[in-house]
Amino acid sequence: MWIIDPLDGTREFGEPPRSDWAVHVALVVAHEVVASAVALPGAGITLSTDPAPPPPPPMPARPRVVVSRTRPPALAQAVAGLLGGDLVEMGSAGAKATAVVRGEADVYVHGGGQYEWDSAAPVGVAVAAGCHASRLDGSPLRYNQPNPWLPDLVVCRMELAPDVLAAITTASRTP
Repeated sequence: MWIIDPLDGTREFGEPPRSDWAVHVALVVAHEVVASAVALPGAGITLSTDPAPPPPPPMPARPRVVVSRTRPPALAQAVAGLLGGDLVEMGSAGAKATAVVRGEADVYVHGGGQYEWDSAAPVGVAVAAGCHASRLDGSPLRYNQPNPWLPDLVVCRMELAPDVLAAITTASRTP
């Protein structure tokens, strides 16, 4: 099944000269992304699973946690605090996930739910680049479900995955 989001980040698209909006195309077989591309037309960049992007460059001393610029989720803010990280505000889900791939951010945590078209293509590209992508509890993301709503998502550098998942668990338990 093809999962397409022709305009991810409608708000950012409508605020020129912003470039943090994207176009997503993903091919899903047996509930997994097998091929995908994310275009960032405002930045003149397209990332795909073939050829796969190189792994992100070395990380800075403090991890950067990318969040929505208009609705920064409390969970992501808590994770940033637990990791000793800094918040980076950005628009669309595709821009956030590819910011991890491109080395502009290190962690993307989203607990507020999204539709399959918001994350399928970015997840495919991130995994192809050697990044971690899962649900917040570490379980696999599954696409082409009867209900296209996905409750949560984490995309991060592979070496940060254990710490990020532990921080999510800790933050989720804190009132």
